[in-house]
Amino acid sequence: MAFPAKVSVREVGPRDGLQNEDPISTAAKVELIDALGKTGVRRIEAVSFVHPKAIPQMADADEVWSRVVRDPAVRYSALVPNLRGAERALAAGFTELEVVVSASDTHNRRNINRSTEESLGELPELSTLVHAAGGTLQLIVSTAWGCPYEGDVPVDRVLWVVERGVAAGVDSLAYGDTTGMATPPRVTRLVEATRSAHPELPLGLHFHNTRGTGLANVYAALELGVDDFDASVGGLGGCPYAPGASGNIATEELVYLLEDMGIDTGIDLPAMIEAAGLAERLVGRKLDSQVLRAGPAVR
Repeated sequence: MAFPAKVSVREVGPRDGLQNEDPISTAAKVELIDALGKTGVRRIEAVSFVHPKAIPQMADADEVWSRVVRDPAVRYSALVPNLRGAERALAAGFTELEVVVSASDTHNRRNINRSTEESLGELPELSTLVHAAGGTLQLIVSTAWGCPYEGDVPVDRVLWVVERGVAAGVDSLAYGDTTGMATPPRVTRLVEATRSAHPELPLGLHFHNTRGTGLANVYAALELGVDDFDASVGGLGGCPYAPGASGNIATEELVYLLEDMGIDTGIDLPAMIEAAGLAERLVGRKLDSQVLRAGPAVR
């Protein structure tokens, strides 16, 4: 079977991971981002520009970003929920932005206090703003495989959101398994339908391990040629507006799997395991990563 020779990993622990933990200090967030920048990972989602009442863990996004020691070899990005968030991110100096829209209307209302249609209606203006500033915009479709309030989300509903994003001029697409409801057959159906409708659109996948299928979903996506994945150091995170959703797939577990398959990530596994240990100490609880516990195949 022909798997990708190389996979691009975006480290989302500093944003998607920490937003579901008890708040930690600004200095601790900066320490984690700086440590991750030394692991060989080439993409880090550093912060999100959201209302502090909605996600208090990200209230210090501007200060965190101003204190990070930026590695020129690393692409740092920020997540935004709306036009105001994009304006803040651009003002802070980000040129790589992600906007999140839930395929599920109920989750979108709980997450960013507006309907899916309202979020999509703002996309053209947001896209124009980002591109005028010389930036890029990725559309992240969350609840792509299921919603904690509505249950299964039909493929057609997800593709409707994608069509609106394409019409607005987004540069790339990512699907978020917010609830951890994805399984390999579901991944195959959605990826194949998306590739059929928009073969030109770069596609990334973001899996949670809530039901233990995270790496199985990665394998299924690799079989389809997907070569872009999000992961979170130590398996940090979840979603504050998806009850019961546990952490993302752990970056070190993803790297361990890919390395053993002969797929290059550019990430130093021992260094990433060290960063996972740091993340565990900073948040003050035992993280779920099995590779953090067991280490590489030969320790």
